[in-house]
Amino acid sequence: MRITLARSCPSWCPWWFNQFLWKEPECPCITCEKPGQRRHAVSDDIYTAAVLGAALPRDRFPKQEAAGDQVYAALRDELLLDGNSRQNLATFCQTWVEPEIRKLMDDCIDKNMIDKEEYPQTAEIEARCVHMLADLWNAPDSSSTIGCSTTGSSEAAMLGGLALKWNWRERRRQAGQSTDRPNLISGPVQICWHKFARYFDVELREVPVERNRLVLSPEEVVKRCDENTIGVVPTLGLTFTLQYEPVLQICEALDALQKKSGLDIPVHVDAASGGFLAPFVEPKLNWDFRLPRVKSINASGHKYGLAPLGCGWIIWREDADLPKDLVFDVNYLGGHMPTFALNFSRPGGQIVCQYYNFLRLGREGYRKIQQACYDTAAWLGKEIAKLGPFEPIYSGQGGIPGVTWTLKPGVTPSYSLYDLTDRLRTRGWQVPAYTMPANCEDLVVQRILVRHGFSRDMAGMLVDDLVRAIKYFEAHPVSQPLTAAESTAFNHSGVRPPAGESKRA
Repeated sequence: MRITLARSCPSWCPWWFNQFLWKEPECPCITCEKPGQRRHAVSDDIYTAAVLGAALPRDRFPKQEAAGDQVYAALRDELLLDGNSRQNLATFCQTWVEPEIRKLMDDCIDKNMIDKEEYPQTAEIEARCVHMLADLWNAPDSSSTIGCSTTGSSEAAMLGGLALKWNWRERRRQAGQSTDRPNLISGPVQICWHKFARYFDVELREVPVERNRLVLSPEEVVKRCDENTIGVVPTLGLTFTLQYEPVLQICEALDALQKKSGLDIPVHVDAASGGFLAPFVEPKLNWDFRLPRVKSINASGHKYGLAPLGCGWIIWREDADLPKDLVFDVNYLGGHMPTFALNFSRPGGQIVCQYYNFLRLGREGYRKIQQACYDTAAWLGKEIAKLGPFEPIYSGQGGIPGVTWTLKPGVTPSYSLYDLTDRLRTRGWQVPAYTMPANCEDLVVQRILVRHGFSRDMAGMLVDDLVRAIKYFEAHPVSQPLTAAESTAFNHSGVRPPAGESKRA
């Protein structure tokens, strides 16, 4: 074994002995160090390292490199300030995955799903998922259905909206009519549809909710339809209340409208969450491609599809429903390929893990998991109703597994629902409180989502903490209840009251 002494090491330096026994990368001895240049030694405690001896850089790019274990420790400690994702009952996104999914994500960390020539099997797996979803959603011919993966439901929804606009524009052009003022009809939608309308110059006719009607109704849809309507978007699982909108009844109303006026208006179903729930738990619910008027469906694989974050899907009923102008043929890294997603390079691991779930669970496994979520939600709804001050709005059936509630009429506790949200955070629970959309902005609700990994035992602990919080406020009345603007909880509705707004819950 050849030993090379470190520069400036005296002949008696014991470095060679350490190299032989411990395989030190360089001489760590006191004798050889130059002032200010001694490196982190194996025996040093990590919190004595220079990186952890000061605040991390915030607005200037660091000049020098640092040891990986030290940077990791510093970032790990900063991330402790994030909430515990398992106790995040606001998000629709999956927060628990099997160990095998973590392994697959590690295996695929270097796979760019857009490089279909370099990673042909990942591309094949994506195509398999598209056809499986087409089968799940009852497409006329699942083997030839067209669709793609996306980074999530928002991108998928925008692709669905673009297809509606392009098809409407082509029909108008062929008829020699104006294409200046397209509009889209929806109920209370998530922020992605507002983005679509603004980014792609479409008027969004969002039907206001009412106290006795918190979902989109067929009657309200028909009132707003005209020759410039590119489509109607019912939501299978509303962000605000978790309820399913009546897709079948809306399609029937549009059928009747076509017979009466000749207007043929297509439907895109935003099934961000419900697309992975209804087929397993309510298979007889008619909302998908069984309805000829439904031309496209989007869903989030990373929500109730149980895939890791960063996975969405858009499926069209038939090849003709995706305009050819939206498909690009790309010569990339030596191969030609069609692409019609808004994003280009992105990881392939989520797609592989989605396919893993399809194989691992099948219809039976998904049904068991989703039914367990519904059972827990129904139990939670009953327990929360027993607490006294709350009036259920949605109790876990006929929509997404979860519970929404508000304060009972006539009940005037000293605290607001925002205070209750704030108090629950002391135990780690993230339970959002938020105002309903236009026309019902005075109605403040709280919402719990039940996802895979939220057990009945955890639900019981949450109810216990709700009881403790109520008792705390009874013993310590709030002199100035929190408002929506002061609340720290993100409500996932896509709408947040402007600063200074003061609404009591």
